Amino acid sequence: MHILVCVKQVPDTKNAKLDPVTHNLDRRSTTAITNPYDTHAVEEAVRLKERYGGSVTVLTMGPPQAVSTMKHCVQLGADRAFIISDRAFAGADTLATSYSLACAIEKITREVAPVDLVVCGKMTIDGDTGQVGPGIARRLDIPPLTGIIKIESIDPSTGEIVVHRKLDDGYEILKSQLPCLITVDKSINQVRRASMPNMIRAARFNPVMWSVKDIEGIDTTKLGLKGSPTIVSKVFPPPKPQGGKKIEGSVAEQVKEIANLLMARPEWIKKKA
Repeated sequence: MHILVCVKQVPDTKNAKLDPVTHNLDRRSTTAITNPYDTHAVEEAVRLKERYGGSVTVLTMGPPQAVSTMKHCVQLGADRAFIISDRAFAGADTLATSYSLACAIEKITREVAPVDLVVCGKMTIDGDTGQVGPGIARRLDIPPLTGIIKIESIDPSTGEIVVHRKLDDGYEILKSQLPCLITVDKSINQVRRASMPNMIRAARFNPVMWSVKDIEGIDTTKLGLKGSPTIVSKVFPPPKPQGGKKIEGSVAEQVKEIANLLMARPEWIKKKA
């Protein structure tokens, strides 16, 4: 079984700042880390490899500095890694990003091995949209299973996968055919410490790097800023919540005051109704 994991190198949002002109994250203001949700995705892929056999490929789109993220994934147990890096990819929103990654996955399918399962993190901490995984699935015309907290089983003979998903009001058990794409929540596993052999291998590891010219058939009008319909027109901090008002007096007095406050704001009542 060939499992492909899409990962992203992201700024550590604990210290990140916004560019006041472009309204984008100023990636020079903080250090780069592997997206935490993607780390759990790699861990789950490695566990599936140990359980069912096969190999794990990791893929990212980013600058050449993303090599450190690829080495981190190899430490966790990934077998091979690819980076698509080109100025043409810069400024991509989720639509352009999912298109670029889908084109790279198709190239990996042709030149390395057919991909049976694509695994993504539930979302990235710099965007929080959760759109790239389903976008890739749509491009590849495979089923997307999102927010997965457990992979119950994969039947190699039938190509059937059974997964669990947590909802606001309960749980779902989903069944699908491979190939498919899943996005995983951080609760799906505990990331294990890297083994010494994997750490040694990662130190010597060099991922394959592709530019736009290396990906046959890619439409350059759908890449980067040119292929991104999303525009950030304004960025501002949310307003600070105002302090509440303490109502005192007898029960009757408190009820009367609350009623007066509600009647004084009919638009609030209508909005909340």
